[in-house]
Amino acid sequence: MSVPERLLLHTCCGPCLIAPYYQLKEEGVEVTAFWYNPNIHPYTEYKLRLETLRDFAAQEQFKLLQRDEYGLREFVANVVKQIDDRCEYCYATRLEATAKLASEQGFDAFSTTLLYSRYQKHERIVEIANAMAEKYQVPFFYRDWRPLWEEGIRLSKESGMYRQKYCGCIFSEEERYLRRKR
Repeated sequence: MSVPERLLLHTCCGPCLIAPYYQLKEEGVEVTAFWYNPNIHPYTEYKLRLETLRDFAAQEQFKLLQRDEYGLREFVANVVKQIDDRCEYCYATRLEATAKLASEQGFDAFSTTLLYSRYQKHERIVEIANAMAEKYQVPFFYRDWRPLWEEGIRLSKESGMYRQKYCGCIFSEEERYLRRKR
């Protein structure tokens, strides 16, 4: 797909957005960020990430749509029997909400900053996004932003952004502590 004029970009956090945002802006894309991350826990972490994103949106003056739903109970209820496969639910929930909103609001396409992270299941994100594109009849704009990883780290540090230390869910936080303990 060619570069869209108006893109709804699911955004997990400011540091994952910064480098892709500047690249898209340079290409003339009108980016609207979409915050919907009911997987992020605890609540203090959720609020820090959201506030960081709000600050960046205000600084750069791009539109930020927010589905501000802290979803600990729903998230845990949906992954408790498959904790090791929780990413599947997490990706599908957020990408479906993004595709649906993009379709309803007439965006040219949708995408996600999850494609920036070296730690996410990149191919699975693409598969789910393509399925949601078909379901909601809105194009999925694919871009592999992983090569921008180091630049994003540099830019986010230079701008003083809050930088999280784990993916977002309570189980990824647990994994971070268990790795450090070893």
